[in-house]
Amino acid sequence: MLIVGAKGFAIEILEILYLNKYNKSIAFYDDINSDINGKLFGKYQILKNEEDVKVFFQKNGPLYTIGIGLPGLRLKIYKKFQNLGGKFTSTISKNSEIGHHDTKIDIGCNILSGVKISNSVSIGKGCLIYYNSIITHNCEIGNFIDISPSVNLLGRVQISDYAHIGSNVTILPDIKIGKNSIIGAGAVVTKDVPDNVMVAGIPSKIIKSLK
Repeated sequence: MLIVGAKGFAIEILEILYLNKYNKSIAFYDDINSDINGKLFGKYQILKNEEDVKVFFQKNGPLYTIGIGLPGLRLKIYKKFQNLGGKFTSTISKNSEIGHHDTKIDIGCNILSGVKISNSVSIGKGCLIYYNSIITHNCEIGNFIDISPSVNLLGRVQISDYAHIGSNVTILPDIKIGKNSIIGAGAVVTKDVPDNVMVAGIPSKIIKSLK
């Protein structure tokens, strides 16, 4: 498994693989940070260029996941590594709880410990769901969405592609969150949020328009 990134969220993914007793080769990819070289934690190779990636895929198989947040950046990385022959793969902690009835999780999702996902939930491609978040029945989560720690999504919430949900946010039932929008930490969302805005507060209000 190749983890794209070698800091921050990437080491959270490493912990998922450790807890899940993943016993195949693991490496990291970081072509940005010059202070990270050699082996992470003295054990895991850090790849620095695309040729190294191709060699790793040929030797160990094409599985990769994205250990970096920010929806737009995750989408960009996904496109790059698909072109390198990678196979986008989910990492789901064994310490999460996933509904067994009509719940669908697309490829490339990272779901950390303590997450609870109910029945009749749909989660799109490349989503990141952080510790202790709760997604209740009939929620629809789009593609490349970041859900921070301890978020509560109540029944029938819909979140459009590339949105970011800050930590400790509560979104009330039947609310729709627009594409590319950001929900600030601690917000309580009581009405629909349009595309390309930032909202914050209790109850949440639009505080900024986004490109």
